[in-house]
Amino acid sequence: MRALILICVSLSSAMAQQVVAPTSADVGPRRGENMGDYNVVNSFEFGYRYSLIGGDLGKYRSDVNYGNGVRLLASSLTVNSRDGKGRIFDEIVLTTLGLGNDPYQSAVLRVQKNRLYRYDLLWRLNEFYNPGLTIAAGQHLMDTRRRWQDHDLTLFPQSKVRLRAGYSRNTETGPALSTIQLFDDRSDEFPLFTNVRREFNEYRVGADVELHHFKLTVLRRWEFFKEDTPVSINGAESGNNPNDLTVLTQFHRSEPYHGETPSWLVNLYTGRRYLAVNGRFTYSGGRRNFIQDETAFGITRLGVADNRQTLVFGDARRPVVTGDLAFSVLATDKLTITNNTSFHNTRIDGNSSFQQFDNFTQTRHFINFQFLGIRLITNSTDAQLRLSRGLSLFAGYHYSTRLIRSIEFAGLPLASQTNHLHSGVAGVNWNPVKPLRVHLEGEVGRNDQPFTPIAERNYHALSTRVQYRVSKLQLSTGYQQRYNNNSISLTAFGSCARNYFADASWAPNGWFSFDAAYSRLHLDTLGGIAFFAGFGRANLVGNQQSLYLSNIHSTHLGARFALGKLADLYLGFSLTRDTGDGRATASQSPNPIQNVLTGVQTFPLSFGTPLARLSVRINEKLRWNAGYQFYRYHEYFHLFNFDQNYRANTGYTSLLWSF
Repeated sequence: MRALILICVSLSSAMAQQVVAPTSADVGPRRGENMGDYNVVNSFEFGYRYSLIGGDLGKYRSDVNYGNGVRLLASSLTVNSRDGKGRIFDEIVLTTLGLGNDPYQSAVLRVQKNRLYRYDLLWRLNEFYNPGLTIAAGQHLMDTRRRWQDHDLTLFPQSKVRLRAGYSRNTETGPALSTIQLFDDRSDEFPLFTNVRREFNEYRVGADVELHHFKLTVLRRWEFFKEDTPVSINGAESGNNPNDLTVLTQFHRSEPYHGETPSWLVNLYTGRRYLAVNGRFTYSGGRRNFIQDETAFGITRLGVADNRQTLVFGDARRPVVTGDLAFSVLATDKLTITNNTSFHNTRIDGNSSFQQFDNFTQTRHFINFQFLGIRLITNSTDAQLRLSRGLSLFAGYHYSTRLIRSIEFAGLPLASQTNHLHSGVAGVNWNPVKPLRVHLEGEVGRNDQPFTPIAERNYHALSTRVQYRVSKLQLSTGYQQRYNNNSISLTAFGSCARNYFADASWAPNGWFSFDAAYSRLHLDTLGGIAFFAGFGRANLVGNQQSLYLSNIHSTHLGARFALGKLADLYLGFSLTRDTGDGRATASQSPNPIQNVLTGVQTFPLSFGTPLARLSVRINEKLRWNAGYQFYRYHEYFHLFNFDQNYRANTGYTSLLWSF
């Protein structure tokens, strides 16, 4: 899991691209203006975005998704009481981003009155478009809109007894397309349109209490989730393969999914001069009531009429209990020891079953799910020793034990598996001179019985970072690697991740600044796979390898110029390129199965975006801004001859105004 997190974080950093708008320049007096008993600082950037896209529009929408139109690019408003004794409020802070037409919009509001209340609001909107994998031929896609809102109210925020209340809501709506295979595993596939409707609501109340050296937090939450996405097909559908005799004449699916999860959170902290103790406990009693009723009418691949009904239902319970207890002991002025013990237990049980009726042959298939339980206990002890003002050492030992139990079918005995993970970590922090910092860290872990092929078994990790900082210059570089080798009864698996990175920033004077960054992430995984393939009756294919190779190079350059007091200019460039394993073209093999496997072992591609932004100062309270950004996405291997390349010219013009 840690390797997966490292990879995801590195990929996110490599693929992150700066957006040309909104403008980062300041407008208006920095100290604002006095209006009665309050001081006001505000700015609004109102403008127009434009875009011209050539190539795969769906891929552009999934990556960038900025279109044409007028919008409020950004705004900022701060109102503060001048003496801290406002009648109704002492502070209002409101910031917005992309309101109107942007696919990514947000608003943050804070209102508070000293010693009486504080209210926080976070609202976000995200328009998600996914044209589907190339192997789905565009028949797996989503075009949904998700809205989040979080409300939190705190009474007596500066006192030792604080009361809290909150509400959160998350909805997702919009069209989606997928496929369904009927009436057996060798029959045809049919496009399936759905109108997604998902909703999540959370209510919470709690309190914080500070008494002597203790801090207690108690929070009670109620979570409610529901999904009501009906699916239906009326009229004959011949499917994706015109040579197949399978025809779907009618299809209906109803799958309302409702659930609730009440939960408790308790946190207790106390600290003395030489000892700090923190305890945390959570409990959630999840319950899900679900049913899926599906009927299908049609003709099979043998030309025989079929009528099939599938019913999935259950009343599942999922209680989750977690506990965490941490001690930090300052043994001496130079030695600190920390011990942490955590407990996590998840149970899923209830009457859940899958039933399928073939009304033509009068046959039935029945599967009943009974129980799944996962218990995890971890303990870690870490020590840090400060040898001198600029040198400290740290080391630790971590242990975890996991018990997994399950009953798959009624009447079967309880199956269980236990694994134990031992790991050790050690490192050094060194300041040889004041502007230079060096960090070295290593970890080795051993797991006696991993549960899945990709789980960590025998692994080691290294991490280094060197940073040099003075007043106008900052340099840093580092290296990270993680190796994992695993072998279970089903197959073997190995992975290797290496990350090299360096960045620099320089601001020699008030009119010029420069920043640059480069990273290289190497990832390769190798494991055995077995699958069914072939025409007619599919046969089991074994002794095959799943190999994936990636080499991602990410570069960023940026420079800011202050052109006197009249204008500011920013120039930037970002390039992310995956060179794969170095092949210029995808490998071809006379074996069709091997040809498919070698075609997906690596995906070389490049994504580059230069940008330029100019901000002209008209007066103290008004600026005119303009920017241009170019996007180029290119795939060097085109899976199944499906081309997702695109070029996009985007830009904006706006007025940044303070009044």
